[in-house]
Amino acid sequence: MKRLVFAPLLALSACMVGPDYHKPALKLPAAYSIAPGWVKAAPDDAAAKGAWWTAFHDPALDRLEPQVAVNNATIKADFYAYRQAAAAVRAAQGALYPTLGLTGSATRAASGGGSSGVGGGPRTAGTAEGTVSWVPDIWGKIRRQVQQNSAAAQVSAADLANATLSSQAALAADYVDLRAADASIALYRQTVAAYQRSLRIAQNQVAAGTAAPGDVITARTQLEGAQSSLIALGVARTQYDNAIAVLTGQFPENFALPPAAQIPDVPVPPAGVPSTLLERRPDIAAAERSMAEQNAAIGVAVGAYYPDITLSALGGYSADPIGGLFSAANALWSLGADASATLFDGGIRSAKVAAAEDAYDAAEESYRATVLTAFQDTENDLSALRIYAAQARVQTATVADAGRAVQIALNEYEAGTVPYTTVVTAQVTLLGSQQSLLTIQQDRLLAAVALYQDLGGGFTAQDIPSAARLQAGVPFAP
Repeated sequence: MKRLVFAPLLALSACMVGPDYHKPALKLPAAYSIAPGWVKAAPDDAAAKGAWWTAFHDPALDRLEPQVAVNNATIKADFYAYRQAAAAVRAAQGALYPTLGLTGSATRAASGGGSSGVGGGPRTAGTAEGTVSWVPDIWGKIRRQVQQNSAAAQVSAADLANATLSSQAALAADYVDLRAADASIALYRQTVAAYQRSLRIAQNQVAAGTAAPGDVITARTQLEGAQSSLIALGVARTQYDNAIAVLTGQFPENFALPPAAQIPDVPVPPAGVPSTLLERRPDIAAAERSMAEQNAAIGVAVGAYYPDITLSALGGYSADPIGGLFSAANALWSLGADASATLFDGGIRSAKVAAAEDAYDAAEESYRATVLTAFQDTENDLSALRIYAAQARVQTATVADAGRAVQIALNEYEAGTVPYTTVVTAQVTLLGSQQSLLTIQQDRLLAAVALYQDLGGGFTAQDIPSAARLQAGVPFAP
């Protein structure tokens, strides 16, 4: 898009140079593409909007998540970046008001013989002056700057909300991975116990002369492999535990989550209708406010074409000697007005306006890309949840069948009707099926976490401080 960048000088007025901002309209789908009826179309009004993690019904996660917004160092840095942007709004506003100054001086001097009596004796002279200087915002250049800084502060506030949500989602994902590691550890402990029983059975069969000695070696090798895998799982668990510590602003040395084999519930977040996604994602809010910021920047650039008018006034007193300084006879005053304008700059102003327009166009395309990516991510996670749920049902049946197959193989081996390799094959199949089921449950939970993040986690565009609040200096807390 290209905008009118040079308008003829108008009579003094309160208009603002540059284009006014209008949020671009987007054609959005009426519904998500997942199977109708699989997920609720309307948000759950009874659900906690900010504490989305409570849907997982895990007390430890409920205790950890609130610490992210309070203690996370990255989020604190983003908060102070917002504070800096909000201060820039107030600084820009200051240019709308007159500047007042006050000066005073006193001088003591003598001429001629001084104290010897020849010439004049010492005299004290003094002045007291007040000054007023004001650049009236006739063309709205300063107000456009205030608009730009206000939008920039809103971008910073949305970035803060997005960083908070991202860190909360990262903690939830790490917690899911940690509990999946705990579940894997519990599974391997059960497997080790089962393999120990199988080893005893093989030893008994060999002692009874009904099996070859190689069966004991095979059973012991299988047991030792499971024990090795069990030990290795401790590495991943420690890493997830340390990651959670850092996300909550703690040193890993001072943090430890006790093991828990129970993996959290898998909630299905209410997706709502697609049109609400624009109001629920902090990254979309940041991209939209960035457009407003760049739109105001065009007005700032256009303002360079218009003259600056400065009004000034001085009033005060000057007396020599200083006695009677503030008498009417010693009063002085002056009024003045200055105007300055650039007649030729070699195309600098037009280039800056063109650059501002291009920056707006880039921000608009970035906004559209952010919206499209948001819908892509949401659709992906909705589909993943639906597909993983169906897969989990099948895999649960697979685990049950594999468990029965192991028991049958052990019974037949004790009866001497099948070789020990049949038992090994059945046990390996069972362990693989159990691992697959745990992975599916883990993937379902991670998809639920990602979907909560994709849906904004309870954020709404109204959470961003308005321009009026920013310009009024109202404090904002994340």
